[in-house]
Amino acid sequence: MFVVRNYVTMGGTVACALAIGYLMQNGSAGRADQVEAVGELTESDQASVLAGLERITLTSSPTPSHSPTLAFGPQRGLQRAQPVPQTNCSLNARATAAPDASARLTLKAPCHQNEQVQILHSGLTFTASTDANGTLKLTVPALSEYAIFLISFGDDKGTVATTHVPDIEAFERVALQWQGETELQLHALEFGASYGDDGHVWASSESNGTGSVIHLGQPENSGTRQAQIYSYPNGPETPTGEIALSLEAEVTESNCGSALNVQTLELRGDRRLRSRDLTVTLPDCSTSEDFLVLNNLLQDLTIAAK
Repeated sequence: MFVVRNYVTMGGTVACALAIGYLMQNGSAGRADQVEAVGELTESDQASVLAGLERITLTSSPTPSHSPTLAFGPQRGLQRAQPVPQTNCSLNARATAAPDASARLTLKAPCHQNEQVQILHSGLTFTASTDANGTLKLTVPALSEYAIFLISFGDDKGTVATTHVPDIEAFERVALQWQGETELQLHALEFGASYGDDGHVWASSESNGTGSVIHLGQPENSGTRQAQIYSYPNGPETPTGEIALSLEAEVTESNCGSALNVQTLELRGDRRLRSRDLTVTLPDCSTSEDFLVLNNLLQDLTIAAK
């Protein structure tokens, strides 16, 4: 009914200065107290940032000019002309550490109101939208301690935000990402829970599970990118045991019989971020299935006592 092809890749780590991201956003004249941290980045961090930078133009605020313009008036001779107002289209982004090993992003893009924006972080890519003022605020579960966020618009204008996430070692994470309008759901059954029980955790659940799933991105058209991230706080006081992970895909007239490319990113106990590329062939249009449940695509989490 469906075919799954796995292509497994494993990333290592390389030394890289996090201040690069800061300098690309603010220039060499930025204040030193705005640099959050310098540390070690994974290969996924470095490759994703460098690949994203190949096509975008990073912007920074221009230095304002306050020099008056002189003009001759009809009666009073030499007069000061009123300055011509100019629209500041520079992008400004800031990332700060948030609870639960997350980063809070704030983007101000006054010339990009109600526009889609693509955000890339450690291989994770999703699409969001600015509001009527060109502002975007959201919280993203971090996938690296020294987190870099590359932010770009459709006109290839972009910027970079960075922050230090000190509590990331207290969390294990599994992210699922894909492109298009197909609805995918990441489900976690914690410690023997069944569907609908406490411990059944997914993006729309109201159960009292220990972990949580958040959805990032907007399913507006085939070009948008979406992601779901399951986070589990692996501390000395949290439960231990097995967490079963599964993927559900909604089967519709627009996607039945088609191949769906998805990718998983896993940050587990050894703190190495791993990625897997998967291809899922959905059932043909003659079936009456509404959702396809895939139980063997994701490796279950084993939570051991600390």
